[in-house]
Amino acid sequence: MNTKAYSAHSASSLLAPSQIERRDPGDHDVQIEILFCGVCHSDVHTVRNEWLGTIYPCVPGHEIIGRVVKVGAKVVKFEEGDIAGVGCLVDSCRACASCREGLEQFCEAGAIFTYNSPDKHSGGVTFGGYSESIVVDEAFVLKIPDGLDHAGAAPLLCAGITTYSPLMHNKVGKGQKVGVVGLGGLGHMGVKLAKALGAHVVVFTTSSNKVEDALRLGADEVVHSKDGAAMKKHLNSCHFILDTVAGKHDINAYLVLLRREGTLTQVGVPSEPLAVDVSNLIFGRRNFSGSLIGGLKETQEMLDFCGRHDITADIELIPIQKVNDAYDRLVKSDVKYRFVIDMASLRQASALA
Repeated sequence: MNTKAYSAHSASSLLAPSQIERRDPGDHDVQIEILFCGVCHSDVHTVRNEWLGTIYPCVPGHEIIGRVVKVGAKVVKFEEGDIAGVGCLVDSCRACASCREGLEQFCEAGAIFTYNSPDKHSGGVTFGGYSESIVVDEAFVLKIPDGLDHAGAAPLLCAGITTYSPLMHNKVGKGQKVGVVGLGGLGHMGVKLAKALGAHVVVFTTSSNKVEDALRLGADEVVHSKDGAAMKKHLNSCHFILDTVAGKHDINAYLVLLRREGTLTQVGVPSEPLAVDVSNLIFGRRNFSGSLIGGLKETQEMLDFCGRHDITADIELIPIQKVNDAYDRLVKSDVKYRFVIDMASLRQASALA
């Protein structure tokens, strides 16, 4: 199938209208008309080859919400007309220990990501959600709970699961004090989810103008992390800290806020290594860990949890023609808190062409 999309053809080129090929649905495949696609900071890194290894043309997008328009003969979970989601993964080996445990993101043969991964069907690379439609094996397609705003639900497929997974892995719940470092696309989801899990949530931010927003999103306290006296009040007190900051920062300032045997999990990916003073770990038996996304089972659990608690991302809806401007603004942190593309804008432009 020929499909309209937006793609980049080099690290320095803008995203522009293009045409890609999608496979016809096989027996186990679901074809989805894409309604909304979130814009993740990793889209920017990949398109601009900041993480190296990008294969062009590149069609980004892994926060996909759409309507099922066709199902294969052996598909059992979806019917035409269903609202479905596709996140960061579209395949894995399904046989290694990680896959068998429902941790496909850690597939030992190499997880197949929604874009810029080897595509066994085409012999090229996978193309993501900045497009009219996508065809995915039903095992990697997710059910979107009734009642969730579709546009607001799109970022749950990456930002939502990226923050939900470490919260669940560390058994965050009632009676615990949870710190969230940074209030951006990931951080604002971390606040909402941790609060819904019953935790006392403290946001640590360098932006004084985010205090009101943090409280609105569910934070119980907001601390300016450059205020030494304010930080000192939280020494040895946090059960868990979720660090969402992707820039260079002093990780030790947050490790000392953990109580004995507490854990700080890093989900933001700084461009430079963070210097860790190991004495901050040793004296207190504290833990410093990292986390990726979640597997398919956990991602569905996250969506169902969000459905029960009516949790979606705070978004700015844009037409696809504004995506390059959105990239520039995202780099400047000029969004509250996630851009989502209304893919109707691509279809309308195609109809007018």
